[in-house]
Amino acid sequence: MSLRLQVSLNGARGAAEGAAVPLSPGDLAESALGAVAAGAVEVLLHPRTPCGRESLSPRVVGPLLEALRGAGVSVPLSVCAGIAAEPDPAGRLERVRSWRVLPDRAAVHFAEPGAAELARVLLARGVAVDAVVTLSGVPEEGAMAATGRAAGAAGFGALARFLASRAPEPAGRARVRPAAELAVVPAAADPAVVAGLVAALRRPAVGSLLLYGREAAAWPVLRLAVRCGADARIGLGDVLRLPDGRPAGSNAALVAAAHEVAGAGTWTTGGGAFRW
Repeated sequence: MSLRLQVSLNGARGAAEGAAVPLSPGDLAESALGAVAAGAVEVLLHPRTPCGRESLSPRVVGPLLEALRGAGVSVPLSVCAGIAAEPDPAGRLERVRSWRVLPDRAAVHFAEPGAAELARVLLARGVAVDAVVTLSGVPEEGAMAATGRAAGAAGFGALARFLASRAPEPAGRARVRPAAELAVVPAAADPAVVAGLVAALRRPAVGSLLLYGREAAAWPVLRLAVRCGADARIGLGDVLRLPDGRPAGSNAALVAAAHEVAGAGTWTTGGGAFRW
């Protein structure tokens, strides 16, 4: 199956989590080039100061984006605009308004205060938005309400209200993409329940859907994304190991493995492997 894959180059990780994690602008550019060559179609960055602190300062974001574009990274670049980089909601707005070099996309976590206003400011500046909610897992049968709310969802209500406030955009040109982080995927997720999850997140005012997990959930969620036709995410920012448990030596290795998983068309569960 075809897989649209975003690579999370560094995430919240620091130098203590291994030499494979790129941190400097030069290392991030090199890692991005390798990941794109392996099949990534988007790059997600967590900009950092030289001392390693996440930042949305234009003096950090601009040079990082210029480093990647100058190195020849031609796919869309996304920046995480989360509370870890700027805890104050008003401060996040000020930072974004002061950017002189713009990313193509930004990840906005709707469980965080001020998310809707931040998304509006980004869109007004021409930056597409990945509207992130966190789910405790694929809901059990009946847990997904007809209103589009999910049990165990952080930020789902805020995202639903934000999407309801937006007029539908032309097909293929929507600038808001819901992104769901799943903490757990059951070994045998019911296809009907998965379809309910996807339908609840997809609205007329949005584009595609991005599904991803972290650490132990990263590979099961990637398989789930392939299974339901969603965009997917992988990278050292999310997981440090390949599907077989070996340490990943690079973001490119994870991207290549993700395409192998998607191409295999099988999902291993507690009861064996089945094909979608």
